[in-house]
Amino acid sequence: MTTVFVDDPMPDAERRQRIYSGDIFVFGPRPSTVALIGLARRMLEEAFAPLNPVDAQYEMPVEEFVEIFGPVKPAFIHHPETRQLIAAVLDEFGCDADDTYMDVPRYRGVTSDGYLTAGVGYAHHPHRDTWYSAPMCQLNWWTPVYEFASESSMAFIPRYFDESIENGSAEFNYYEWNKTGRASAAQHIRQDSRKQPKALRPLEPGPEIRVVCPPGGIVLFAGAQMHATVPNTSGRSRFSLDFRTVNLPDLLSGDGAPNVDSHPTGTSLRDFVRVRDQAQMPDDVVARYDVASADGDGVLVYRPA
Repeated sequence: MTTVFVDDPMPDAERRQRIYSGDIFVFGPRPSTVALIGLARRMLEEAFAPLNPVDAQYEMPVEEFVEIFGPVKPAFIHHPETRQLIAAVLDEFGCDADDTYMDVPRYRGVTSDGYLTAGVGYAHHPHRDTWYSAPMCQLNWWTPVYEFASESSMAFIPRYFDESIENGSAEFNYYEWNKTGRASAAQHIRQDSRKQPKALRPLEPGPEIRVVCPPGGIVLFAGAQMHATVPNTSGRSRFSLDFRTVNLPDLLSGDGAPNVDSHPTGTSLRDFVRVRDQAQMPDDVVARYDVASADGDGVLVYRPA
């Protein structure tokens, strides 16, 4: 059974164990998260000015929307303040800066009523991040940039947390994805032909959990949790940030969520840096999780142009 904890002051070590067992944590806005989305808002609003980003889809063709939003995503990721702001978030949530490693954030835009569902506005099908070569101890941190509704939220499908489902993760190579899939996102506008791991049979109907929180609120869950983007019918574009963390002692001990059906090639661990000083993930730790090295001309770490 999945429990949703709201603003629980649980210590990080205990919280991680609850997340590894399938629980979800929700927190209200905090000074550090408000600062993080503040930067995201400024960059987005400058790009779309004089339009309101959440309504801009009604004022331009989809190609123009992609032309504007596409560059904002990498610009935010590589802004000199971004990692400092994320480090402040993790500090406020009690994460040890020496043991916690973080990756770069994602800036996502989910437009309404099928306006843009591919590429930079991809609406994620039901999936686990572990199908995409994430380690089983990965935690996902998600926060909305503006107010949003249940009709534009994420859906968690907790019945599948510890239940295997046939999927395409065994054919997914993270290093090939770095080379072709991530780099070509902005080229996919009308449809998304990138090969991604998906369930190979329909998921059975069952209860789902949707979380609605204020801008700067945090939804914290396991990378192994089955989740999907809700088809947005709210009438407004939903913009959000998410980033991921791993705990070094948990990586070394093999702690994490159960692996019920994830079998990809490669590992995303090279993307993570230590919160304290941005040091790279140690090679010997990566080697424990690297199922296969890059074949041919695959790319170990994605570096945008």
